[in-house]
Parts: sequence; structure tokens; C-alpha cells
Amino acid sequence: MNNPDLRHLELRQLRYFIAVAEEMHFGKAALRLNMTQPPLSQAIQSLESFLGTALFIRTTRHIALTPAGIALLPEARRLLEQANNLRQLAQQAAAGARGHLSLAFVSVADYSILPPTLRAFRQSHPDVSIELREATTDVQLDALEKSEIDAGFMIPPLPEKLQQILYYQKILTEPLMLAAPEQILPRDKPVKMENCPDLPLILFPRKIAPSLHDAILGHFHAAGMTPVIGQEAIQMQTIVGLVSAGMGIALVPQSVSNLQRPGVVYHPIEHAAPAVEIGIVWRKDNPSAVLASFLQLLHTTTC
Repeated sequence: MNNPDLRHLELRQLRYFIAVAEEMHFGKAALRLNMTQPPLSQAIQSLESFLGTALFIRTTRHIALTPAGIALLPEARRLLEQANNLRQLAQQAAAGARGHLSLAFVSVADYSILPPTLRAFRQSHPDVSIELREATTDVQLDALEKSEIDAGFMIPPLPEKLQQILYYQKILTEPLMLAAPEQILPRDKPVKMENCPDLPLILFPRKIAPSLHDAILGHFHAAGMTPVIGQEAIQMQTIVGLVSAGMGIALVPQSVSNLQRPGVVYHPIEHAAPAVEIGIVWRKDNPSAVLASFLQLLHTTTC
């Protein structure tokens, strides 16, 4: 016997079956369904014919479920419940309250804007699944160009060639601080650039953060100094770890001072410390309602 085509199964047939199974009486079930008994009996017979088995044992005095009917009842209830939830699910998805959001972020954002933003969004959108990916700005831009992520927290600027397809919104600007091995300078004291320890500079590669790279070197040059670059690293925790190991000094965003490592002391920089900007970037043609909700929350919490 061929398997029945489920496209021909009607939800009303399941609803009728559940009513009869719960009432164990065709007359009472028909009354509950606000219909007469003959079309109800015909609908149940049609369902049984479709499934290829009897669902009820009928006698002149009472009815009972067959083993097939007993097995079908919980599944029929589940299917009806899912069908009833379709409207709500569709409305939530259209409103951005349900779905998926893929985000990338530079390591700097992990110490500043990312945690409170994610916490607020999870609280207001508990049914959205969030995929996070730590990535440098250049990797994020490539992923956005290929539509592999919805948005990214990055360090500007946005390349001119991508300005036609991407939006950029500034989120925050924060000053840089000097991260130095402990006992090199007085603890917690502001430092002038000309008094920086004569140690190698640990820095981001220019390829992944040209504006930050240039701002740091430019600040040294403005103070009449030409630092020796000892190491390059793409993650803030790696840079701070190298400072902790006594490998050199680094200029890091103020929020990174929350990353406490033995052997590292953070010092404010006197006289117009350089700053780092973080923003969010996304494709102009992304129709995601979830992304729109996330951007709206971000705008509300950062303005």
C-alpha cells in the first residue's frame, strides 16, 4: 500500500478526531464543534481511510480508541498546537523578535560595548539565537562583502570601495592608555609620552587596524620619539600578555584596563591622549528584521 500524501491531511480532521477522542461520544463532540453528527462521522471515516486504519472501536453503546487511535492522539494534539503557534511565530519573526543574528567583533569591543549590548539584547529578545565570531576588521569586511555575517563591531575607516554596499555607525570613542610592565613607572600615575619607558612597542599590524596603528605611532612621533616595534599581535589579550611577560609596552583602549594581568600596570596619558573609535557595520541590502531590532537597541543604548 502506498504511503498517504500528507499534503491532503487537513487540520480540521485532526481537530475533529481530538474532540471525539476526548468526549468519547460523537453527539457530544459534534455539539462541542458546533456541527451536526453526520458530517463529523464522515470526517472521521475520511481520516481513517486516509491513514489506512480504524481509529475508533464503535459499538451501539459506546466507542473506544484503537491502538492506532491511542498512538495518534498525542501527535494530533502536538500538530494542532504547532499550527496554532504559526501565526505568533510569523509575527515575531517579522518584528525581529525571533530568528538568528550573526555578529563579528574586534577584541577591543569585547572590553567595552559588546557585553552590555548583548546582555540587553538577550533580555529583550530571548528567542533570537546569536552567533558570535571574534575577527579583525579586515576579516569582518570580507565576511560582510560575502554576506557571511549580519554585522560587525570594527575599527574604522570603512574602505571606499565598500561604502556603496555597507553602512557604518559610530558607537564610541575612548582614549588610549599606556600598558607597561609593573615597577617601570609609578603605579596609577599619568605619564607623559616623553617619559615612556625605553622599551619595544607592542602593536597591532597596520593591515588590520590602520587608523589605530597610525594614531599610536603618530602620537609617539608628535612627542619626538620613534619607537622600536618589538612584537605585533592582533588580539588585545595577547598584547597585554606580552606586556605582562616584560616584552615591551603598548597603548591600549581605556576599557582594556579591565583586563587585569599580573605584571601589568595601566597609566593614563597626559596631554591629548590618542583615541580609538569603534563602530558597527552592516550591509545596506540586509533585510533581517532581527538585525534591525539589534541596531535599534544599539542606537537607543548608546545615544
